[in-house]
Amino acid sequence: QVQLVESGGGLVQAGGSLRLSCTASGRSFSNYGMGWFRQAPGKEREFVVVISWSGGSTNYADSVKGRFTISRDNAKNALYLQMNTLKPEDTAVYYCAAGRAPFTAGTSANTYGYWGQGTQVTVSS
Repeated sequence: QVQLVESGGGLVQAGGSLRLSCTASGRSFSNYGMGWFRQAPGKEREFVVVISWSGGSTNYADSVKGRFTISRDNAKNALYLQMNTLKPEDTAVYYCAAGRAPFTAGTSANTYGYWGQGTQVTVSS
């Protein structure tokens, strides 16, 4: 059974930092693009960032560019999201996701076939 499990969420004050982790099991995602999405209460799920299978290419949403950093460790089948200078508007459930097929993952949720259960990030003002 394929699983993506996020961890590292929590409550932080504005300006603070959090590091999210996503550990995959059941299959290797070393040749899959992977990404992070988030969903705030009452809003649709939105793209945050995607990383290529090798880690050599990334694409960030404008709202997080310069503050968030995605990375991956294919040997550990893991994905990370370092979030700095957090703002109250970053409050959301954060989901990691893996592409629907090898080498396919983009900014649209429909390019992803595997999703974690989400981890809550709350930023207080």
